[in-house]
Amino acid sequence: MTETHVTFRNGRVFDGEQLHQGQAALFENGRFNGLHPEAGLDRSEQDIDLGGDILFPGFVDLQVNGGDGILFNADPSVLTLRRMADAHQRLGVTAFLPTLITDTQDKTRAAIAAVDKAIQAGVPGVVGLHLEGPHLSVARKGAHDAALIRRMEAEDLEILLAAAKTLPRLKVTIAPETVSEHQVSALVAAGVLVSLGHSDADHATCARFIAAGARCVTHLFNAMSQLGNREPGLVGAALSSATVHAGLIADAVHVHPDTIRAAWKAKRGPGKIFLISDAMAVAGTDVTQFELGGRLIRRHEGVLTLADGTLAGADLDLATAVRVMVDKVGADLTDALKAATSIPAALIGHDYRFDRMSDVVRLSANSGRVKSMAAHV
Repeated sequence: MTETHVTFRNGRVFDGEQLHQGQAALFENGRFNGLHPEAGLDRSEQDIDLGGDILFPGFVDLQVNGGDGILFNADPSVLTLRRMADAHQRLGVTAFLPTLITDTQDKTRAAIAAVDKAIQAGVPGVVGLHLEGPHLSVARKGAHDAALIRRMEAEDLEILLAAAKTLPRLKVTIAPETVSEHQVSALVAAGVLVSLGHSDADHATCARFIAAGARCVTHLFNAMSQLGNREPGLVGAALSSATVHAGLIADAVHVHPDTIRAAWKAKRGPGKIFLISDAMAVAGTDVTQFELGGRLIRRHEGVLTLADGTLAGADLDLATAVRVMVDKVGADLTDALKAATSIPAALIGHDYRFDRMSDVVRLSANSGRVKSMAAHV
């Protein structure tokens, strides 16, 4: 069998921690063979000039509701997951959690089964499941259907505990108003990543649930109790808790850049803020409208809304989120890239590193957009 040697040079290489310059990435037979100083490096049989672009192992997105014109809720099946995976792969995502928005118990079971089958079938990029509801607060429902929001009962808990045994990664967004601390502790003990979101709970309540094991907050600032002078709310709990990570929709629509900047600087570590797309059916398409549970959602100038103007997910990809963080928030490029890659990967226990050449992503130095790698793999 003929061996192939491919070298990416004349660009920057991001490995999840550092943005390397003057280093070439070598691949042999489609597998990563390390970074080597460009100076004095022999030419390989296939040299690829990055022209200053960034090469990295791809984005990691923990909140993906749809893509390629379809929502996961509309048809939780392996076929839907393949379509979503294809759409987000074109947007530079190499690992993601398909996300089921508040729905029926039967739809939850179907979503769990679909993700399990997709992972067994090797659908690229699918590494687990995110269930955003139905155990949320009606007071902070956002675009979720209030008629489907409900308390977590014993049967619901059993479904989640069983899913945690079969799925490699399970993230569940809950609100303290409809879930008990005991239930959170049981989920955490089973390996579930519990995230607080769509909640109007006060700071003291949120702190108790964090103590019970919640380690994440879903789309910081959106659909939650806000930071006030005497009542810090869920926002305050997220920023002040060292153990909590917080997902953020950095489209400059859901959260103002000045607000993002303040939170970015204020977040107490080692918990970090990470970027999510909260992508809906429109991702990777020019679709201008779609339905969520029979309700029409319109796309206009980068914003998705219900008829009453309520934001309904985001018209966002992570390459755009990184640009917003750098250009509008003033974040360091390396830190912004970490927030879209290695930080969410570590949160779900996903090994973020260069491996197969077919999974590397090229980010344009000029536009900040993902470039097709089809000619090189």
